[in-house]
Amino acid sequence: MSSPTTPHGADQRRGPFRSGERVQLTDEKGRMNTITLTPGGAFHTHKGFLTHDVLIGQPEGCVVSNDTGHKYQALRPLLSDFVLSMPRGAAVVYPKDAGQIVTMADIFPGARVVEAGVGSGALSISLLRAVGDQGYLHSFERREEFADIARGNVETIFGGPHPAWQISLGDFQDEVVKQEAPGSVDRVVLDMLAPWECLDAVATVLAPGGVWISYVATVTQLSRTAEAIRADGRFTEPDGWESMVRGWHLEGLAVRPDHRMVAHTGFLLTARRLADGVTGLTPKRRASKSEFSAADLKTWAPDDEHWDTEALGERAVSDKRLRRAAKDAASTVQRGAFKNTDQPDSAGGQVTDQ
Repeated sequence: MSSPTTPHGADQRRGPFRSGERVQLTDEKGRMNTITLTPGGAFHTHKGFLTHDVLIGQPEGCVVSNDTGHKYQALRPLLSDFVLSMPRGAAVVYPKDAGQIVTMADIFPGARVVEAGVGSGALSISLLRAVGDQGYLHSFERREEFADIARGNVETIFGGPHPAWQISLGDFQDEVVKQEAPGSVDRVVLDMLAPWECLDAVATVLAPGGVWISYVATVTQLSRTAEAIRADGRFTEPDGWESMVRGWHLEGLAVRPDHRMVAHTGFLLTARRLADGVTGLTPKRRASKSEFSAADLKTWAPDDEHWDTEALGERAVSDKRLRRAAKDAASTVQRGAFKNTDQPDSAGGQVTDQ
């Protein structure tokens, strides 16, 4: 049970292993497996089996042996581990990008944040950790299946519904202006195909000085969003970037870059809301051939009414796969739910169809 001063979900990160928890097992060759502890359960491999009862009650960081003597190091999965292994229906926002979003958008404790779309809930988890129990995160998702998957994943890592979270179904640009008062939002986070379509909605709900950050997959999306923000006049000059992560092999004097790296996953674009009636300053640049024509716009979006999502790098997800992922996410919650009795089940994570 959490005390009133304990951040939501913190108890699940401390103390000995308990039934229903997810535990990451690493063998002597560095191979990792994540299991959910169940009384009487067992983890089987070709090297033998390890009973879950051996782990329940043990301190985090212990080393245990299976029936044939093979050893495993046991730790709770970090957020980055959980995000990359959780049930999903859509591609997740990678930890490196989620960290950039939280920092570069200045997501602070107590902030009022809106996001769209939710996907599998990876970014929602990072945003909820940043705003805290006294903050506010309103997530908008067009597909109910994605909302179900996200809810299951969020409740798994926090041990139940989060008090600062609300999900609504529908198109962001239509719903956010109905449900959020003008100028009441501190930060807007968009992960969608056409963020430029949301200019008016973002400008309406975002407070002066507030940050708008968009996550897009392709150069054409990045370019069109930036040009739309410039043309609108209610925001500061947009900034765009991407991040890449390269690990290093560390073994004695054999210190070198890893052969594999997490390279391009997406672009991030930020801008800040100006005060009403203010004309933003345009940076002075040398004359260049940077203007675009109607033909260029056609290249950006051959048909604005019918976006080719696969052409923009988004893979289609079958309904069968979505249903399976939602079932897996819900099952994970049921096996490992640590319900916070201080908070009613309806405190957060509700889906409302406005």
